[in-house]
Amino acid sequence: MTSFSSPKAAHILSLVQTLRGGGVERTLLRLAGDWVEAGRQVTLLMGMREGPLVAELPDGVRIVELGTSSFPALRALPAIARDVQPDLIFCPGNHYTSIAGFTRLQLGQAAPPIVAKISNALARPDHRFPLAQAYRWWLRRHPRFIDHFVAMSPAMRDEAICAMRADPARLSIIANPAPRLPSGTSPADIPARPLLVGVGRLELQKRWDRLIDAIARIDDASTRLIIVGQGSARPALEAQIARLGLGQRVTLIGYRSNPAPYLAAASAVVLTSDFEGVPGVLREALALGTPVVATESSVAVREIIADPTRGTIVPIGDQMALVAALNYWLGPDVTRPMPVAPAGEDAAKAYLALFDRLVRERRDPVRTRDRRSKRR
Repeated sequence: MTSFSSPKAAHILSLVQTLRGGGVERTLLRLAGDWVEAGRQVTLLMGMREGPLVAELPDGVRIVELGTSSFPALRALPAIARDVQPDLIFCPGNHYTSIAGFTRLQLGQAAPPIVAKISNALARPDHRFPLAQAYRWWLRRHPRFIDHFVAMSPAMRDEAICAMRADPARLSIIANPAPRLPSGTSPADIPARPLLVGVGRLELQKRWDRLIDAIARIDDASTRLIIVGQGSARPALEAQIARLGLGQRVTLIGYRSNPAPYLAAASAVVLTSDFEGVPGVLREALALGTPVVATESSVAVREIIADPTRGTIVPIGDQMALVAALNYWLGPDVTRPMPVAPAGEDAAKAYLALFDRLVRERRDPVRTRDRRSKRR
């Protein structure tokens, strides 16, 4: 929506509810910083500037703050788009697609291209009738208001094509930015092995209660568990820890901007979620040579744990399988995996190449159609 002569997505508009923590928001901030460094203008519509990720706000990003953490307040996005005239709108995750749909409805043909990253599983085992049917209906409406989708892995792309009935030409695969590896001295609160580590928001989706319950059942009673993250489930998890008498073995240490030292120190990194997108914590752990144990919470889990030398995949809700997997990786003679090169080294550049192409196609649709016809 900037001047027609602009050859690229010079101005990108995105949105975030709060900065309380979460992989979607953290990844967006990293990408936004890289886009600014690449010479692009980035405007971020934000409900409220609060939470631990405030410290990670990159320089040069223009913030439009609404002053409330209420999700419906983000329906200000169409008005902000009219005001700042972006070349493209980036929807950073599934949580925000309803705002993207509202924006398309409000702006109509005047809307710039809208790109949405698929950040979470589209198959939701936690949904029951009639919510499951309603969710499937909602997913199939997405191609009507999203111009292009970004999946973080090939399996997620295939899932999106099936669940959304989207044109494969409107889906790209771009991994999240590569993790930052630890540097300097390790934090003082990391205990010696045997140590299990979980990283993620303390929310019901993550099902940390399963992991805490498993700690009470594993063979080695000297094993410690650290869970890195903050969220609304903390009181319930603290009550569970007290009830099981695990106060000396399980520690909820809150949010850490760089959890890599904890991942590197762990005997294994554990993820017990009901559903996920492409769990970045698994890739971060494997990049450090730390094995992982994960529920089959996403089609991407089997892509990440590609062979049994990297870790163990357990069925969702199978506590016996979870305990058995933990016992195996806590064993004294287990071999740690070789570090796996992380994906996403050029994520920011890949996004900008996609954004630029979509902007060019929007501004010169005749030439785009001719070029596609020649390819056929």
